[in-house]
Amino acid sequence: MGPAKDKNTILVIDRSTDTQSVALVKDGQIFPRVFAGEDARSGDWPLKVRDFLASRGVVPGGLDQIVVGQGPGSFAGIRAALAFAQGLALGSHAEVAGLPSTLALTRDNTKVAVVGDARRDRYWVTLYDGVHTVKDFFLVRKEELGGAVPDGFVVVTPDGHRIDSLLRDHYGPRYAGALTPLAARLAEVAVGHPNLLRPEPLPIYLQAAVKTD
Repeated sequence: MGPAKDKNTILVIDRSTDTQSVALVKDGQIFPRVFAGEDARSGDWPLKVRDFLASRGVVPGGLDQIVVGQGPGSFAGIRAALAFAQGLALGSHAEVAGLPSTLALTRDNTKVAVVGDARRDRYWVTLYDGVHTVKDFFLVRKEELGGAVPDGFVVVTPDGHRIDSLLRDHYGPRYAGALTPLAARLAEVAVGHPNLLRPEPLPIYLQAAVKTD
């Protein structure tokens, strides 16, 4: 895959949460759009993306690359975003790549632990130093949360509506609160660190489809 910085027109999509978003990279500039509330899951979401592109003078066939947030998060939303990207790519011959949605919660020159609710009494954790992965996604139980994040890491979550109090209890002042992964930040990562792009992306799904324990 060619580096993203060589691409003139890139569409970035994230549908891993209820606050779904897109961003257009055009000639080095990033133009964001957030779809919240009813807009996020409306059946005419593809039309909204089309209209967003048109507002920036881009037709779907004019895209060079499409980057999709792979989650973790809403499995249905992520799969829908990937399917949309693949369909759009058929007409535009654009390359499709992926990035973990958690990269949208990273901070330059900061060690960040992103913690999420994996359900079934499990929590997922991934550790970053800037945008570079220190430890990839792993699962822990509630009683293991305290030891899952090394000293020196700030803790954030995209699942604040479910586990905000839990993380405050476990991490105290190290917990920086709930953040929403947005396509605009993923666009920054895609352009600045094209080596992180994943070809043939699939949803990041951390639990087996059937519980076995």
